[in-house]
Amino acid sequence: MATTGQGSPTGVAENLDDGSPTGKPYMCGECGYRTAKKSYLSQHMRTHTGEKPYKCDQCDYSAAEKSNLDTHVRKHTGEKPYMCGECGYRAAVKSHLSQHMRTHTGEKPYMCGECGYRAVCKSHLDQHMRIHTGEKPYMCGECGYRTAYKSALSIHMRTHTGEKPYKCDQCDYSAAHKSSLDQHLAIHTGGKPYMCGEL
Repeated sequence: MATTGQGSPTGVAENLDDGSPTGKPYMCGECGYRTAKKSYLSQHMRTHTGEKPYKCDQCDYSAAEKSNLDTHVRKHTGEKPYMCGECGYRAAVKSHLSQHMRTHTGEKPYMCGECGYRAVCKSHLDQHMRIHTGEKPYMCGECGYRTAYKSALSIHMRTHTGEKPYKCDQCDYSAAHKSSLDQHLAIHTGGKPYMCGEL
């Protein structure tokens, strides 16, 4: 009868054919993680070593798992293999499609314990929580401006770079903010979006 292995110095354990009730004879000597397949243990060991053997041939990205590289490569190819049967929305990542499906079901499984706000995905709840904590993790390296939102920092950076990505298709006007372009377009359309409520 084999004894439970302590793992090699690299943390890779031997097959512990000891009739383990878990049916997971391969064990990590670093943290005790167990698995049924040796290849899974090899993959797990990269969490300890930091090894990322799967390299993107189009940029400097590398991954510990091939599936992560396959997902990353879709950024270059534009491939979106996951499609919503309701509306045709397409996603490069399966979890993004799952998240999208909640727009049809109305499901919001993530809830704020402070105020009851509900969110479709955890990242939206994490972002919301900054209202309560006051955390502003995004900081401008130019002037020290801080914000709770990455998108707000991107918009703020335009004050330093002078970037004006919103272009008028009728003249040479461009703007740093979409709302400014929308206001400008009224010049061409003759629209007057702001109306006095008093008659």
